[in-house]
Amino acid sequence: MSTRWQLKSIAPHDFFLCLDADDYFDFEHQIETIADQGFTRPLRVNDKDFIFTVMFNGDPENPVFDIRTTSDVSKNEIDEANKQLARILGTQIDLKPLMEQAQDDPVLGSLMLDFYGFKRMTRATIFEDTINRIIQTQISHKPTAKKMVYGVRSGYGTMIPHEDGLIASWPTPQQLMSGDPMNMKKYGLSLRKGEYVVGFAQDIVSGTMNLDELENCEPQVFYDTITKVRGIGPTSAQDIMIFRSRTDCVFPSNKDKGMEKALRRWISLSYGANPDEISEQDFQQLIHRWKGYESLAIEFMYINYLVREKKRRGK
Repeated sequence: MSTRWQLKSIAPHDFFLCLDADDYFDFEHQIETIADQGFTRPLRVNDKDFIFTVMFNGDPENPVFDIRTTSDVSKNEIDEANKQLARILGTQIDLKPLMEQAQDDPVLGSLMLDFYGFKRMTRATIFEDTINRIIQTQISHKPTAKKMVYGVRSGYGTMIPHEDGLIASWPTPQQLMSGDPMNMKKYGLSLRKGEYVVGFAQDIVSGTMNLDELENCEPQVFYDTITKVRGIGPTSAQDIMIFRSRTDCVFPSNKDKGMEKALRRWISLSYGANPDEISEQDFQQLIHRWKGYESLAIEFMYINYLVREKKRRGK
């Protein structure tokens, strides 16, 4: 048995622009084949694991994703899968309000035209995003970092049959909470990172951290909460915040020895401001056209950076 259906997205949406962002994809993905063969994703739906393949129709003005699986999936399971796929693909994100209010922005205005229809990709849950970030932090060789994440998935998730072989699911908090941090060293994790991964899973299961609240709370509340997670610093917290289903986010100051760091520094420099000296009021004035859509705006800057870097390296 197999099941197939369509998931519509709010226009404009050009999924293919995501293919320039390697970090949106995981160890098992061959990015160069996705446009023709689809994007394959394991999802846990109603306590069962499935493999879904997603094909984009290539039309930014009428964006539709064709979803298929080799399993027999119920209507209820399709509805639940769509919730996760909508988060991953950004199908419920509406770019038009940002495009209207930031069209005269000196930095963002041209980028929204150059990358018309670009929407960030993320993972199915904040739990996946956070575990992925904890493991990959401070690993400069990204293929190695992705392999480490996949090692944890294969060790604690479910191996799901697929036409190309077995694919490891993302483990649930319940599957990871009893993991042995020392055992994770065989996947390349340090003992400390193993402790962070297991500790976060335990926090979710115990209720110390609530995934629904993290997904929906105000940006500053999210930032203050997620930075309490061991292994998540200010930069990681901002990045995970951007991946939420909300379009807004904040860029708290994070100075080290008088020098601003992370996204706030990058934004200030992009607008010709001194990131180490700019006041909070002046910084907010720089991005006032982003209001309410900060997480979308910063991703336009990010994809532009990636494309420029690839051109610079001749790729």
